[in-house]
Amino acid sequence: MEISLKGKVALVTGASRGIGLAIAKTFAESGASVMMVSRKIDASSMEGIDGDVAIRPANVGDPTAAADVVRETIEKFGRLDILVNNAATNPYYGPTLGVDESRYEKTFQVNLKAPIQWTQAAYEASFKDNPGVIINIASVGGLRTDGGGLGIYNLTKAALIHYTRQLASEIGPNRVVGIAPGLVKTDFASFLVENFGDKIAKTVPVRRLGEPQDIANLATFLASEAASWITGETYVIDGGAGLSTSNAG
Repeated sequence: MEISLKGKVALVTGASRGIGLAIAKTFAESGASVMMVSRKIDASSMEGIDGDVAIRPANVGDPTAAADVVRETIEKFGRLDILVNNAATNPYYGPTLGVDESRYEKTFQVNLKAPIQWTQAAYEASFKDNPGVIINIASVGGLRTDGGGLGIYNLTKAALIHYTRQLASEIGPNRVVGIAPGLVKTDFASFLVENFGDKIAKTVPVRRLGEPQDIANLATFLASEAASWITGETYVIDGGAGLSTSNAG
């Protein structure tokens, strides 16, 4: 089975580092042309990437950015086949009932409203007439409760998981799929990794935390023709952390 994205064009948000950067790099190495988008991104983000890539600084939470970047992607590469909604934020850590309005609004704007807006832009400009693939990067937190202060963040990811299913039922033959990572070693998750990473890794059946490349490998498969009969599902990738402790043994 060949996993190839040759001839495809992808747009990846939150692509300056971590999971987004790994996805952009792996897509490019698999043959795709890639537009890398992030609020803070420059040419250094493309270093070490073997493939056809471009960068576009943009705040994904800006409602006007999506249509502009999608249009520029199509102008540069001639088409758009894959959208990866990866960008996320988490400005609040604490009890769900303790969140203030400002941080609540920002979390939902970037983590939920933005994926909807970017998908709308991609659909209107390309996917309506030329079906493509939409990949939403969610979180295992969207499937579980949390007592450590991530309740608001997890609410947005739970909604994103449902959005993935709902949209897939509406816009076929476009495919809409989700990925729900567990704890991955990124700057975004640095607080959890630094404070709880070693302890968590010992309880995970595969005995390690996730790497951005783990998520990129799954995203590349889901974006490829090898996954052409998959839509509406969100795939947990957490090294087995969600299994019972008896199984983690």
